[in-house]
Amino acid sequence: MLKVAGLNAWYDRSHVVQNIAFEVRAGEIVTLMGRNGAGKTTTLRSLMGLVTKRSGSMHFNGREMLAEPAHTRFHQGLAYVPEERRIVPGLSVRENLQLGITASSNRHEMVRMIEEIATTFPRLKERLEQDATSMSGGEQQMLAIARAMMARPQMILLDEPSEGIMPLLVEEMFQLFVRMKQAGTTILLVEQNVERALRISDRAYILDQGQIVHTGTAEELLDDQAIQERYCAV
Repeated sequence: MLKVAGLNAWYDRSHVVQNIAFEVRAGEIVTLMGRNGAGKTTTLRSLMGLVTKRSGSMHFNGREMLAEPAHTRFHQGLAYVPEERRIVPGLSVRENLQLGITASSNRHEMVRMIEEIATTFPRLKERLEQDATSMSGGEQQMLAIARAMMARPQMILLDEPSEGIMPLLVEEMFQLFVRMKQAGTTILLVEQNVERALRISDRAYILDQGQIVHTGTAEELLDDQAIQERYCAV
């Protein structure tokens, strides 16, 4: 579904992502691992078209898209949930969800889609009319993911979804990712909780100083404590 080759990305003169290549097959959960500052977030932002200075190749469902704007990638089925969530203050949970389909051809199905999403996210179902920013951090993270899912993306890019969230909600969130995969959504995940991420992933790539230094199945990397300690400690 996604094939990246020779991807480079810069912020000003800083060459953050350096000639990386990887792929994600349909129906997989793939994790990008690495220490803070390794280039994981920049990689996701580059894939979504949010880094201005970039080069290389990115094929999504066989279509070259690295030069395409973010909204084109969205309409082709690629969604992104950034670490900072970006819940809109002053809007209810329902209204934030509606933002996820304002540009979608399924707008006339809005009510049914919100009901469907609320069933998948039971915590949100109880809070549809609540001010979204009055919820806990974990609930806001679920809302950000649910809002992205309103467009029914084929692939979703998740950046540090468990950051700052209580353990009970973290476990609930990872169970949600498994259900999303079972329902047909492909996931590219950046996650600080390496062990928990690997337990739901098919494969993983390790980034270090902007380069991919190791790849393997999730099971292989779970068993390789030395690799985790070398490249994935905060």
